[in-house]
Amino acid sequence: MQIFKSFILAGLCGVLMLGAALAQTQRGDDVILEMSDAFKRGDKTRLRALLPQVRGHALEPWGVYWEMKARLSESSAAEVQAAMQSIAGTYQEDRLRNDWLLLLGARRDWSAFSAEYAKYRMHDDREVRCYALHLDRLRHAAGGAASGEAAAQEVLRNWYGIRDAEDGCTLAAAALLEAKQISNLDVWKEARLSIEGNRPRAAANAVAIVSPESAVAIGEINANPARYLSSRIVANSNVRKELITLALIKMASNDAEGAATALESKWSVFLSAEERSWAWGVIGKQTNLKLSSQASGYFANASNEHLNDDLLGWKARTALRATSAAQGWPVVLAAVNAMSQEGKKDSTWAYWKARALREIARGKPEMVNTTPQSATPTLILRPELQEAQNLLESIASVRGFYEILATEELGRKVALPGIPSATSAIEKEAARLNPGLNRALYAIAIGLRSDGVREWNYTTNLHTRGGMSERDLLAAADFACSREVWDRCINTSERTKEAFHPDQRFPMPFRDAVVKRSKEINLDPAYVYGLIRQESRFIMDARSVVGASGLMQVMPATARWTANKIGMSGFTISQLNDRDTNIAIGTAYLKLVLDDFQGSSPLAAAAYNAGPSRPRSWRGSAGGPIMEGAAWAENVPFAETRDYVKKVAANATVYGLILGGQPSLKNRMGTIGPRESSAAEPNRDIP
Repeated sequence: MQIFKSFILAGLCGVLMLGAALAQTQRGDDVILEMSDAFKRGDKTRLRALLPQVRGHALEPWGVYWEMKARLSESSAAEVQAAMQSIAGTYQEDRLRNDWLLLLGARRDWSAFSAEYAKYRMHDDREVRCYALHLDRLRHAAGGAASGEAAAQEVLRNWYGIRDAEDGCTLAAAALLEAKQISNLDVWKEARLSIEGNRPRAAANAVAIVSPESAVAIGEINANPARYLSSRIVANSNVRKELITLALIKMASNDAEGAATALESKWSVFLSAEERSWAWGVIGKQTNLKLSSQASGYFANASNEHLNDDLLGWKARTALRATSAAQGWPVVLAAVNAMSQEGKKDSTWAYWKARALREIARGKPEMVNTTPQSATPTLILRPELQEAQNLLESIASVRGFYEILATEELGRKVALPGIPSATSAIEKEAARLNPGLNRALYAIAIGLRSDGVREWNYTTNLHTRGGMSERDLLAAADFACSREVWDRCINTSERTKEAFHPDQRFPMPFRDAVVKRSKEINLDPAYVYGLIRQESRFIMDARSVVGASGLMQVMPATARWTANKIGMSGFTISQLNDRDTNIAIGTAYLKLVLDDFQGSSPLAAAAYNAGPSRPRSWRGSAGGPIMEGAAWAENVPFAETRDYVKKVAANATVYGLILGGQPSLKNRMGTIGPRESSAAEPNRDIP
């Protein structure tokens, strides 16, 4: 650790001309850590007392940021400007500017906001952007219709994408509605999304824009939608119909079948086609999350033209569960075709659309004659098959789950692309001397991982704004790899659009230990590496918010049970951060769940992430459908686990290539259905 920090400090001193900073920084680490703790506690007095002690420290910008951020709302503009000037050019300056812009926007201090926004480099805060768009509209109210439409759509995208209630986009949307640049329906859609996402304040804010008199009603809907729907309400206005739609959406989150009954038996005839479709779409989604066979029927009541991309995606997923029947694929195709252009470009839906086109064309001649009257016919691939071919070609690569599946669907072997040319000494030196990268690595080295990761990401993300080139990113990734900060190595290399560096994207630290242990218990080392890469990015001391620890992110209770199961005597939880112990327990547990699921790696990965009881139910009961593994994975109800299963499988496929095999992702995913009657009963003792 000390050697690592000294190396980073040498880079910082060379760039920042700190002179005696090496010794001073090393002495100040404890003060920086104490300031971090004081910031988390909101202790402004302690932060102010400690700040002078970190002057000259390599992480002084963090100290300045924490101290000013803690008292930002009570500080003068001059104080804020002085703080930003003292750390000019750093991530922390721009982070403080972001926070200041939010405060200026909330205060409606548009003159100061405008001056500060011109210096803003980060440009990744949706609320700040909404404030800026609102200010631009105020300045250019008489601007061209085209630019006004583009700005309005950007406000809506940001508003719909923000998770929590906030002021900036709500303010901008209210002004746009007043100017008739967006519609009442646009605002009601935000209320619907917020209700479905369990964001009651955001829903109330949206309703307040379009129907301020409905404040009491939205409160009742959030509190008890079933009671609201059973009260003596009458669908006698557009506002009342929208409130009923919100109540049905809210009710569906806990009682989808009850919401369906209420909609079908009472409210359907009163709602518009758009309102009915949206409500049925949410009911179908919530029902499919329970893997109920009723979901397809509910979705059949929803017109695709009235659904957003999320609901269309769930309609397609529901149909994938029925792809053994001929009617499933046309539903998938129609749902994807109804998505926005952005939605269609997503590799998930590009792949499934291509599959649907191929499956629908199955049994028909592959070639068609375009010159039927000619003595020499001209044969071409059927248009739908050509479209499928083009879609698969557009995504085929080794860069992700569906990209690999597309490669295999085209009949090609998955192969690693050529390694890009090695970074030059000049490129490496530029990365080594980059102040932001050095500060980030130093913060990580002393235990401020989340702070260091944010600064690293900010520094490398400047690539999207004309900063780092692809070669710069490769050099930055190489810098992180050389310091064994594997998560930054992987994430940075993954940002390159053209170059693909397998050693950076798929490193194999601790190779001897992982391969040896995997082979000892008959596990595929590529599968183990794929799981570790997804679990911890090879961070030895990684700890999740729920308490999982180490390389393989093992929970304490799971570790105790597994250690006892494999006869590891004297085990203590503190050993989980020991590399070899963590690998031994993690691989043993993985082997136990893999065997319990009859060797199905997708089911075992789901069990590793969400516990074995959930994938046991997700695979279905006796008589249920048998699906290809990719379709099953796409229907996993938990978003985190759905993403996890696909990424572990894709990782394992690439690691299989690196380890010298020719793996097939489709074979790895296999087929998944109810446990066979001849199989042993599941081991319900596995935690």
